[in-house]
Amino acid sequence: MVDVGAIEKIAPAVHVIPDQRVEFVPNVGIVEGDRAVLVVDTAMGHANGHSILEVATGIADGRKVILTTTHFHPEHAFGAKPFERAATYVMNKGQASELADKGTEYVEMFSGFGPGLAQLLTDIELIPPDLTYEGRLRIDLGGTAVELLDVGPAHTRGDQLIWLPAERIVFAGDLIENAFFPILPDGDADGTLWLAVLDRLTELGPAVVVGGHGAIGGGELIEAFRGYFELIRARTSQLCGGGADTASAVATIEAEMIGEHPDWGNQVWIKSAVENAASGLAS
Repeated sequence: MVDVGAIEKIAPAVHVIPDQRVEFVPNVGIVEGDRAVLVVDTAMGHANGHSILEVATGIADGRKVILTTTHFHPEHAFGAKPFERAATYVMNKGQASELADKGTEYVEMFSGFGPGLAQLLTDIELIPPDLTYEGRLRIDLGGTAVELLDVGPAHTRGDQLIWLPAERIVFAGDLIENAFFPILPDGDADGTLWLAVLDRLTELGPAVVVGGHGAIGGGELIEAFRGYFELIRARTSQLCGGGADTASAVATIEAEMIGEHPDWGNQVWIKSAVENAASGLAS
């Protein structure tokens, strides 16, 4: 469950409810303006969504509430139902399409990860956005400008960045995580395209990077993911080009990456990164 009591202010108008490295809990953002408050991600399940909405409406104190989600995955977007009549839900068209296409499948998948998640997802109701956009959407909250940037596919088909240009803060969803191996969850994820998104993040020049999971950081988080993906791609090309099959490459690279990043979580996802890189070599 999200610990809303751990909320912290990272800038005069920007709050984060940190994940505290709890599995299947995201970093949640709340951005204030004079006229409206923007919530970034809902966590998983109606109970978490209610808790986050309660905090957001308390901060808003009568101002309009807007909701957006970084991508469609359950721990980021499947708490949206409580916001249905209390907020305007905005996302990029790619994310809306992916939510419609895969939402039910991911409810079933995550429910199978354990009784705690199954309970959070019991009677879950997925809701579509009220507003969609393509490319870029600028929202003036009143003295605080926010840009929603459609950057997928990478981690998912419909990845979205939430960029605060004046504060130089970016909410990156799972495109960036601190001390976790990146997740390539299905056929719409692409490590090569992910590298291109990291280039775009670098061009933005954020001073503060709020990833989907893990502690808040700066540009070093982008560079850590870039180094990982570049090394995965180079080693996969070297091994597979030298005659190794994908399974052998996975075994070798898994050991190398764990040795390189012994404190990173999600080691299970190294395999999918190598397989993704290998499939790119074959195409």
